[in-house]
Amino acid sequence: MATAGPADAAEPADPVESAGAGLVAAVELTGLVDPAGQMPAGEPGSPAAPGSDPAASDGSVPDPAASGGSVPSGGSVPSGGSVVLAGAVVLAGDGVLVRPAGAARPRAGVGVGPLPAGPHPGPMRMGVIDIGSNTVHLLVVDAHRGGQPQPAASVRVPLRLVELLEADGSLGTEGEQALTACVRDMREQAEALGVQDLAAFATSALRDASNGDQVLARVRAATGVGIGMLSGEEEARLTFLAARRWFGWSAGRLLALDIGGGSLEIGAGMHEDPEVVASLPLGASRLTRDWLAGADNDPPRRADLAELRRYVRAQIAPVVATIYHLGEHTRVVATSKTFRSLARIAGAEPYSRGPYTRRVLRRDDLADVVTKITRMTVEERAALAGVSASRAGQLVAGAIVAAEALDLFSVEEAEICPWALREGVILRRLDWLNSG
Repeated sequence: MATAGPADAAEPADPVESAGAGLVAAVELTGLVDPAGQMPAGEPGSPAAPGSDPAASDGSVPDPAASGGSVPSGGSVPSGGSVVLAGAVVLAGDGVLVRPAGAARPRAGVGVGPLPAGPHPGPMRMGVIDIGSNTVHLLVVDAHRGGQPQPAASVRVPLRLVELLEADGSLGTEGEQALTACVRDMREQAEALGVQDLAAFATSALRDASNGDQVLARVRAATGVGIGMLSGEEEARLTFLAARRWFGWSAGRLLALDIGGGSLEIGAGMHEDPEVVASLPLGASRLTRDWLAGADNDPPRRADLAELRRYVRAQIAPVVATIYHLGEHTRVVATSKTFRSLARIAGAEPYSRGPYTRRVLRRDDLADVVTKITRMTVEERAALAGVSASRAGQLVAGAIVAAEALDLFSVEEAEICPWALREGVILRRLDWLNSG
């Protein structure tokens, strides 16, 4: 049985309560597309599914790092993965998934489609698998229409697909095999946790891979889980939706920034659907690989940092001009592990204080943080509060993107939002399932 690994050894999270044991039934799997491969009605051009980063969402789910949570025995987690459970009911032994007598295992290749339209009779357990550039993440929540989704479990595996891309831009055999095994395992985890509605989506790494569509087709055939490919713009829209729902209408005109492993997403507007969205190739992993890689570049060379700054500014500047005509934003919000880590280094409250504690990242403080971490080695950065060892190597690139974005948008203070993409996917899907 795998064990939970530290996601942020310096930041203990709230203890995870382990629920009792009980048998779990097989689940019906649903995805972002219907069996015919079409988007759900009422959402032309956009996936009808949801999501965010709980263990990475600054407290919306307790951090697996120091919570003491353990991996449920019903299904193993690939090496390096971490699990958080919050009141989940699981029964298994020796890594064998347990089912009630007579309950059939979901067959491989099961049709992945929406639940019947119309109001759902009550609360349901929903899951979403987020295949990102750095991490594959299963988020499980208990949700109902009109209520705040409550986190039930979080499983994270750091596959780092962006680093497994071949020279020709394709995802190689090693990466595809690792992804297939991970998705299959997460389906097992979802089944063990009693998930009734499971959606899966891929973002930047597979979106940019030259064989991304072919890989996802083979993964579906092998696992029975249909995976939708989110465009960068839809990723930005869903992240914006999550931020809007978290802060509410009183937040006024929002500017939302999200730094992922492969891209930077930007959304701005007054409503739940942003008026302007942008997805730029400014992810922390991508930039680290392309600009700051090499054992002889730790700490990074000043010349490389200067060139990276110029590149980042050149990418963001056109978006600033596009958003300028909307008017001044009332509140700026930032999501993602990168922003949370930077805010923590700058003095924000630790994750253990929970998601309702206000956390901000000020531009002046961020400038000081950038100066500090660019003089450190990866090992030294990993020892900072709020920085996990797995993210320390890409923190400098992420910090430069954050600093240049706040500067170009003339932001004095960004508020950290505990919800992001995964929560946005869940919210969108919950809305659609109840729309009739």
